[in-house]
Amino acid sequence: MATPRNVQLFEALLYASLGLDALSVAFQDRTPTLDIGDGVIMAANLIAAGLIVTLVYLVWLAAQRRKAWPRWVLIGSLALSAVSLVQIIGDSGLQFDSWLEIVSTMLTAAGLYLSFTGDAKGWFNQ
Repeated sequence: MATPRNVQLFEALLYASLGLDALSVAFQDRTPTLDIGDGVIMAANLIAAGLIVTLVYLVWLAAQRRKAWPRWVLIGSLALSAVSLVQIIGDSGLQFDSWLEIVSTMLTAAGLYLSFTGDAKGWFNQ
């Protein structure tokens, strides 16, 4: 059976979003300070990389293995990401990396919307 168009778009949009997230992590300031040492910076980068890899796996499970539950985990991740984004913008205002996160969040929201609508409705197994 061919993959429905909405599922293809869901997969592409979420992979694009995760690519932007990876770029955002790659260009973060890694300068150690008195408050934040090298070990903390390294741990944060490893956690971010692990999270991105996990989310890529969830997208793959949903789109290629037709699993429905990863979409709900991705919705939870989107909600946490949106709350975090609002807090970051509130603390430091709009910066370049904030714009990347806004675009990434919008891509994720659009992709998840597509995964629940149109020809994607019958694709996912429970």
